[in-house]
Amino acid sequence: MIERKILVVDDDTDICELIKLYLKKEGYKVLSVYDGLSAIEAFKEEMPDLVVLDIMLPKMDGWDVCRELKKISNVPIIMLTAKGDTFDKVLGLKIGADDYVVKPFEPRELLARIEAVLRRTSQQTLPTRQIVLPNLLIDMDLYIVKIEDKTFELPPKEMELLYFLVKNQNRVFTREQLIENIWGFDFEGDSRTIDVHIKRLREKLEGVKDKYRIKTVWGVGYKFEVNKDV
Repeated sequence: MIERKILVVDDDTDICELIKLYLKKEGYKVLSVYDGLSAIEAFKEEMPDLVVLDIMLPKMDGWDVCRELKKISNVPIIMLTAKGDTFDKVLGLKIGADDYVVKPFEPRELLARIEAVLRRTSQQTLPTRQIVLPNLLIDMDLYIVKIEDKTFELPPKEMELLYFLVKNQNRVFTREQLIENIWGFDFEGDSRTIDVHIKRLREKLEGVKDKYRIKTVWGVGYKFEVNKDV
């Protein structure tokens, strides 16, 4: 798998950390800087595959950063800003931006836009979001699970939970860690929501329970186990 490198430029460190959290989960390497001049320097040093670029930046604004980067590279740039006026969007696209996302934004939408821009601008293979095991296929791009010869279309959170556990098989996660990774930091529901989703996933895995299982680690949480002897 080719590790793709994303440069995030925003003076809001919380936004940088949020973007980094979501992108790293999908296999990207993420670099963050917090002003326009540092963006130029980091780009020349690291040569990222894509830049997520805020407009209102210290030292050099995003418009000028975009212009400078386009002088030296055809790197795709997604403008990320609170400015949602049509004029600003048109200006961003005219000076070379490949897409435009307005704050506040949904991290999964930004991820989808990043992947779409990379597909349009690169011949390299994107990081796959597919896990293939004997008698078990999890495809996050198509949002399907195939268990033996049966194909399931799971609800989004069940799908994401299963993918996360299988991707990190044999590692134990607390309910709080699973909530944080699947629902996000701002989830206000009961952590027992995890138990309901685990129960449903176990029902789906019933046909391959000798080979795969979601194990309860009492007093801690859950983990996905593979029985290699079967």
